[in-house]
Amino acid sequence: MNVNNFRLKLGGKEYIPIVIGGMGVNISTSELALSAERLGGIGHISDAEVMFVCDQLFGTSYVADKRQMYASNVNNRDKSSVHFDLEQLAEAQKRFVSHTISQKTGNGAIFMNCMEKLTMNNSAATLKVRMEAAMEAGIDGITLAAGLHLRSLDLISEHERFRDVKLGIVISSVRALSIFLKRAMRLQRPPDYIVVEGPLAGGHLGFGPDDWQSQSLQSIVAETLAFLKKENLDIPIIPAGGIFTGTDAVEYLQAGAAAVQVATRFTIARESGLPDEVKQHYINASPEDVEVNLSSPTGYPMRMLKQSPTLYYSRKPNCEGLGYLLDNNGQCSYIDDYYEALESRNPAEGRFVVKNHTCLCTGMARYDCWTCGHTVSRLKETVNRLPDGSWQLPSAEDIFMDYLLSENHSIRKPEIKKQG
Repeated sequence: MNVNNFRLKLGGKEYIPIVIGGMGVNISTSELALSAERLGGIGHISDAEVMFVCDQLFGTSYVADKRQMYASNVNNRDKSSVHFDLEQLAEAQKRFVSHTISQKTGNGAIFMNCMEKLTMNNSAATLKVRMEAAMEAGIDGITLAAGLHLRSLDLISEHERFRDVKLGIVISSVRALSIFLKRAMRLQRPPDYIVVEGPLAGGHLGFGPDDWQSQSLQSIVAETLAFLKKENLDIPIIPAGGIFTGTDAVEYLQAGAAAVQVATRFTIARESGLPDEVKQHYINASPEDVEVNLSSPTGYPMRMLKQSPTLYYSRKPNCEGLGYLLDNNGQCSYIDDYYEALESRNPAEGRFVVKNHTCLCTGMARYDCWTCGHTVSRLKETVNRLPDGSWQLPSAEDIFMDYLLSENHSIRKPEIKKQG
């Protein structure tokens, strides 16, 4: 029995039940998502810092233009006047999504991971623009992540694709799902799928910093399936977080899941946006290198490697150019921490480190924030060590096909000759 014995059914279509999660900033590249789509599965792109991503991919100047517009505010601790140009935001979103969608060649789908916690100093307006622009550019589905999304559906309820595009929600508890469903049902628009993210996932977690260890993905999936059955709702469930082998996936599919979402193994794919040297850090990681901390200004706990450069930042906030985590009052906890560290530093010591929180916007953009899943230390089981001591980087297809066809928790390493 392997994953290929199952199919995910969404809106009258069938897919290979493998979903690659949406890792930002541009770790889940177009190329990575398209690999899943070509093979019949579902690949996510992420719209985290989409204007910065467009600058890197297409040579646009969204970040520089925004920074120039607010140049006079760079040394001001108050960022309430710093706003995104909504027309430029929509333009960037459409450019990025269109770039990806236009390259589809298979029978799969391209979804976008859309985080509510990217509040951008105008949370409702910017979220509405991001979702509507993605739909207008032809995205197949939108996965609502990093937040309860109590009003997200309202924001796009008048859009012509509201009932056409696939809409999903990421939850980590039945309570969060029930709250979301109450509003969705008032709009007569239940989600097309539900991603159940467990405590072993990478990046931001939907658990408290001290209670994630007492939770398990298996129990949350079982509770969610029981809840949906009780409510007489037939919505596909997609477990995520800690699913490392094809056999792990099969166990969830046999238990009633419709598909699985996987990400950590794809961080080291050749198509992943992480720099190759960072991929080597991921593969070399030991279990002791992984921590769950509260460094994110969002307030959510994050799982990452302890060696993440962003944890040792003393960088000045770049809200004028970036500013994706500014709340609706133009505030971010990193700004406060930075200026407190700056004002209390010992000039004789020179460089200082900002404590408590990190500059996530800059850290993610520079690939200095090494978020990862709990199973990152097992990546070395999936690849070969090369003669020079480095680790082989597999293709996305290598990883996808291993999930699809492997049995008995086996992992087939890619052939060395495939290394470019």
